[in-house]
Amino acid sequence: MLAYGISEVFAPVSSLKAISLDPLRLPEYAVRTVLRMLAAMGASLLFTLVYGTLAAKSRRAEVVLVPLLDILQSVPVLGYLSFTVVFFVGLAPHWVLGLELASIFAIFTSQAWNMAFSFFQALRTLPVDLDEASRAFGFSAWQRFWRLEFPFAVPGLVWNMMMSMSGGWFFVVASEAITADQRQIALPGIGSYVALAIAQRNLLAIGFAIAAMTIVILIYDQLLFRPLVVWADRFRVEQTASQSTPHSWFLELLRHSHLARAAAVPASFCLRRLFRARILNIIPTSRPLAVRSRASKAVDDLWYIFVAVASLGIAAIIVRFIAQGAGWSDVFTVVRLGTYTLLRVVVLIVLASLIWVPVGVVIGLRPKLAERVQPLAQFLAAFPANLLFPLFVIPIVRFNLNTDIWLTPLMILGTQWYILFNVIAGTTALPTDLLEAADNFRFHGWQWWRIVILPGIFPYYITGAITASGGAWNASIVAEVVSWGHDRLFAHGLGAYISQMTAQGDYPRIVLGIATMSAFVVLFNRLLWRPLYAYGERRFRLD
Repeated sequence: MLAYGISEVFAPVSSLKAISLDPLRLPEYAVRTVLRMLAAMGASLLFTLVYGTLAAKSRRAEVVLVPLLDILQSVPVLGYLSFTVVFFVGLAPHWVLGLELASIFAIFTSQAWNMAFSFFQALRTLPVDLDEASRAFGFSAWQRFWRLEFPFAVPGLVWNMMMSMSGGWFFVVASEAITADQRQIALPGIGSYVALAIAQRNLLAIGFAIAAMTIVILIYDQLLFRPLVVWADRFRVEQTASQSTPHSWFLELLRHSHLARAAAVPASFCLRRLFRARILNIIPTSRPLAVRSRASKAVDDLWYIFVAVASLGIAAIIVRFIAQGAGWSDVFTVVRLGTYTLLRVVVLIVLASLIWVPVGVVIGLRPKLAERVQPLAQFLAAFPANLLFPLFVIPIVRFNLNTDIWLTPLMILGTQWYILFNVIAGTTALPTDLLEAADNFRFHGWQWWRIVILPGIFPYYITGAITASGGAWNASIVAEVVSWGHDRLFAHGLGAYISQMTAQGDYPRIVLGIATMSAFVVLFNRLLWRPLYAYGERRFRLD
């Protein structure tokens, strides 16, 4: 599969054929889409380890990286495609490689942010006693990262990787349509297949696409994520062994296979030597101390001044670019539309939390149930909103319903799962001894939720809510403008505004819409989520 993908990537652009709705082409399209997603997942994992570590360990880097992460996760996939396609296509103008890189980067932008948030949250809530023990053993920063910090973050990271894979499916329709040289190019893949089926109102083809997606999700769930969940269970912080553990038939097969074990020995040996090596101290050593020296405070002040001046400079460049094609009336319009979208996001996050927090806790406490529910949750999270367009458009047109209300659920369909997956990760990370102590003290009902569960999963829930909120803003691009054949419906909101401006190629107004959306997300996170994040970091650590 890998060899086939590489050979197709280095083919000339002229060799690309028109997308066909023949179901016999779906296996080939599925392979191409999965390879793009796995490539984007690898890039997202590397980004997460570097970005999350810097943000969690460096006070000065955190000032820049965390707000930037808020902005990056709120910029819609269409926004990236508008500006990055030229760069990536320019790297290999005559090969499919340039188009593939542009598509992979778009998928990366729908996968990386929640993984980085999860890793950042894990490093910030690392138990102090474990950190002190690793220092007492004389570990270097490099060794401490691989032998303590990374393993501690693995359970939450694995569940967020699952969510990222599903997030990639959610935007796969947009990411496989590349506009280059003033023409639309559809890369071979399930996303392009779905886009063509929607344009032709072909319900049978949509059914084939859903079946193909289901098979692909089941395959990579059993061969990739289920073994990862079982492997991650060994990193739970607890003093007594859990009575019930997750199981993977594929991992058991690999463990009992002499061939697989022999093949893994060289890689395992190299990784162990690398992780235990005392190499250059390239990782920041610790969280900032509460008491800082006078020189350190002066450096901090200079850094903050530099960040403020650089931010003002970037803002001035953006304002100048917007002023070339938009005026104050446009600014008032996008703020009004942004307020509408904000109201939708708040209502949907509250409803999603009320539904998925209890469900996530129930699943997280039962590994056997999680085994059955996991592929279903991945499938539902991966279900592209575009496939649901006929279910919304046909009743709205038939009964003349209000689009501002009835298109709203499309915004949360792909993002509510961030809350579910993070709550499951938080629940599975709860120490067994803590749950047994709660049983001994006979905590039941609301008292059990208030004293044991909610504090235990609080940091994970906040991570899920932040990424769900950012994802809902992002999804508004797809959900506030819905097409089914020749029917095209709009809801009043900032997502519809950006989508319309993107279709018109009006770059100053695209930047105005994206900048306004980013400002809404950053302000919302700074006023609500960050204070809650800091509260959870102080009060609910597993020390």
